[in-house]
Amino acid sequence: MWQPDRVVRGPALLAESEIGPLNRLFADSFTDRYRKDGLVGVRVPQLSAEVWRYALRDAGQGAMAWTDERGEMVAFNIAHHSGVEGWMGPLAVRPDRQGLGLGKAIIKSAVEWLVEQRVRVLGLETMPRTVENIGFYSQLGFSPGYLTVTLTADVVQRSIRGRFLRLGELAPKERSGWLSRCRETLDALLPGYDFTRELELTSQLSLGDTVVIGSNSDVAAFALYHSVALAEGRPGDELRVLKLYAESGTAFDKLMVALESSASRLKLRRVAIRCQTAYREAYRYLIQRGYRVRWTDLRMCLEGYPEPVLPDGSVLFSNWEI
Repeated sequence: MWQPDRVVRGPALLAESEIGPLNRLFADSFTDRYRKDGLVGVRVPQLSAEVWRYALRDAGQGAMAWTDERGEMVAFNIAHHSGVEGWMGPLAVRPDRQGLGLGKAIIKSAVEWLVEQRVRVLGLETMPRTVENIGFYSQLGFSPGYLTVTLTADVVQRSIRGRFLRLGELAPKERSGWLSRCRETLDALLPGYDFTRELELTSQLSLGDTVVIGSNSDVAAFALYHSVALAEGRPGDELRVLKLYAESGTAFDKLMVALESSASRLKLRRVAIRCQTAYREAYRYLIQRGYRVRWTDLRMCLEGYPEPVLPDGSVLFSNWEI
């Protein structure tokens, strides 16, 4: 019986010029995964080049690729860290090269790189129904934690009042000041956490904006969102929240008003938010506000690198997806 050549080279740094083959491998691999899970009719679309550009620049040296004997991409793993919070994803192995040990190699390479960055949290997300993946990651030292529940709500296209700042509308000096205050606020609660790079990249690439609830020099809440289309060739119709912090339920409520106002202003149909179920009060609030569950992911952390949870009343959603 014919066997594929098992020669694999890597990891090598993923370049933006490779977004095309990266996109095809992503769509093919995840479509194959859904098919194996019984979702035969699901076809995962390729993502927009803008979203991939953001992911690669955010990951930096953590964006890794492996190639076969013909130089074609056979696997990738994109590892990120926001200060001491490290996570990996998306990651995939080409369907014809699965089962040969390459999956274990790409996970170990990303873990080694993240540990070198001195992260204190190291995790990933996978589909809860995919028991093969959960078992695979468990064998590599990861343990299941909370769910990340994707919720969405339609936004009425009208003016929604609320006092908040959009950093993209501020002068450079003032914007820089608020970015520093956001970083300092988060660092005071979770030393070493820092979302500044993601906030700045989003602005530089014109992918979305950051809204802040604050007065004088105090930050009560902030959220980073993307408003560009996620899938290639499709119109943008939702505002997606990637990072979110609120000091209290009251601040969280004001922040949701700000996000829905931003979606309305951009004439987007809905807001999508990925809620970590460790924050039960925030989850119940979103359900009562009219948000509906659309998808679930299981968060898994490497042994010795657990994810912290803020005290009761505070909220921190950190998206481990792009």
